[in-house]
Amino acid sequence: VFLPHTQFVLDCSFCPTTTRYAIMSAIPEGNSATGAKIFKARCAQCHTLNNGGPNKQGPNLYGLFGRTSGTVPGYTYSRANKEAGILWGDQTLFDYLENPKKYIPKTKMIFAGLKKDKERADLIAYLKEETSA
Repeated sequence: VFLPHTQFVLDCSFCPTTTRYAIMSAIPEGNSATGAKIFKARCAQCHTLNNGGPNKQGPNLYGLFGRTSGTVPGYTYSRANKEAGILWGDQTLFDYLENPKKYIPKTKMIFAGLKKDKERADLIAYLKEETSA
């Protein structure tokens, strides 16, 4: 289903009938240098970014943009993450990073999220630079 001005449509796998949710939030311009600091402080303990990097507590993020959730080889995802079918892009990451457990209920990601829009935008700018295939 295509919804103008959105990049995310989620089938609710826990609902008796297919329910579709479209989420969209305005994304401020990000600063990759600030995003690098956020990544090191909040993400690096669980994720790597380099091509061929290992999976840790979380999956390697290289090639993240344009990839479908739950598809990094060798990483054991939660059923919820594998079945979410999210295509990762700026908007989906922006919405997800605010509260991962709300965005994908029953995900095993323990990260509480980044509540500030600017922090999420900065992190996304950095991830785009560092994970591009």
